[in-house]
Amino acid sequence: MLGLILYDRTQRRGETMTQSAPSSTPSSNSPISGPSRIGLIVPSSNTTMETELPELFRRQTASTGQAYTFHSARAALKNVTTEELLAMVGKAAQCAADVSDANVDVIAYACLVAVMAQGPGAHTSAEAVIEQAAADNGHAAAVTSSAGALVRTLHEIGARRVVMVAPYMAPLTKMVSEYIQGAGIEVLETVSLEVADNLEVGCLDPHNLPAIARALNYTDADAIVLSACVQMPSLPAVQAVEDELGLPVITAATATTYEILKALGHRPSITGAGSLLSGNVRTLTRAQA
Repeated sequence: MLGLILYDRTQRRGETMTQSAPSSTPSSNSPISGPSRIGLIVPSSNTTMETELPELFRRQTASTGQAYTFHSARAALKNVTTEELLAMVGKAAQCAADVSDANVDVIAYACLVAVMAQGPGAHTSAEAVIEQAAADNGHAAAVTSSAGALVRTLHEIGARRVVMVAPYMAPLTKMVSEYIQGAGIEVLETVSLEVADNLEVGCLDPHNLPAIARALNYTDADAIVLSACVQMPSLPAVQAVEDELGLPVITAATATTYEILKALGHRPSITGAGSLLSGNVRTLTRAQA
């Protein structure tokens, strides 16, 4: 996993140091000096990541007293096509420099499919580009991406077989599936909702997701990827699907939140968003059999 650049928030303008990524179970939720600053790089048409993540972190604050602020940079994207996705990728470094001006503690590159469109393993180089751009701008920050967070989180919980729901047209869903499989995780079945316009993706009703998940052949799956897209709303359905189907439910947003908390050294304590963010996530035994 890409090393994360961390620093003491009590010395915001002070010396930086490079460390390996934090463990999945930080030792405590000890008070910090001021709110943690979270930087997001999002598509210009994204309407979901800047609503679901603040809500998740609001719940974290309610449980722990830890405070967070959000600071975004936007890259042009209207239609979820390969051409527009690749063009967005070319703007990542400038967006990283721009958002790092806010001296954020962590930067999340919140466009899963833009990274995955570059081929298996592309999250490693994408995160390195963002990390370098922030450091070169004089504001080093921990870095994650929704693409990297999803595959790393699935590995961390021991999920070797998943089923997946995506809003994309079928060719892009296939590409996302191949990316996940390229990371060593078998995708047993996918559902494509066939929505190309990114604004329309953000208007999809998350309350339809339980029925969609219920129709998947999840018998042999270790986990359900309920939304393989940071723009497709899913938060209201995560806990309901997990409770009903009895499998861990992961989304691009919850995986990204999980890695942001890890980078900050904060133990997840979020209610109503699945076991991953509850603080009680367990490694799957069936996946290890």
